[in-house]
Amino acid sequence: MSWERWWRRRSPFGRFFEEMEEMMRELDEMFSRSFEEFEKGFPRDLIREKKLRDGSTVREYGPIIYGYSIKIGPDGKPEIREFGNIRPRGKPEVVELTETREPLVDVFEEDDQVKVVAEVPGVEKEDINLNATEDVLVISVKTPQRKYYKEVDLPVKVEPSSAKASYKNGVLEVSLKKKGEAKEERGVKIKVE
Repeated sequence: MSWERWWRRRSPFGRFFEEMEEMMRELDEMFSRSFEEFEKGFPRDLIREKKLRDGSTVREYGPIIYGYSIKIGPDGKPEIREFGNIRPRGKPEVVELTETREPLVDVFEEDDQVKVVAEVPGVEKEDINLNATEDVLVISVKTPQRKYYKEVDLPVKVEPSSAKASYKNGVLEVSLKKKGEAKEERGVKIKVE
């Protein structure tokens, strides 16, 4: 019999330590099962395996992005907007994780135009696809490294053919003239400068 076993049998704390070890084993099994379930629902494009110098393999997950921005609207009420690639669904503990990130977007209404500013870092301007209608601006990027998608509801009707876009340091700016009493358009592709 080892000294440790003898001590546990003789010590008043022996049973306590055995129960603690059993609890730790159960916790470890519970975490392992939970992580296996989590991994099943994780998008495959967000999982990478990396070999270390010692020959072992490590899995990297992500990026997982979630955030929100708050601004005060023209009516004085706060507007809360979410962004990222995690979306709460129904119950607070249920979330949906997607490969596509929703960029952080701000919309500014000026005298004669609407300006949309979006954060889409890590891409080239050639990768950005923009499409506008009178009411909506669609921002999408699909590269092997990054995927972004956002449908931006515009506060007023705009002239899609008037759109001008620029991209610098991960920030996309799109300016659209407000619509007058002109004809209706179906949608226009916008070139990013």
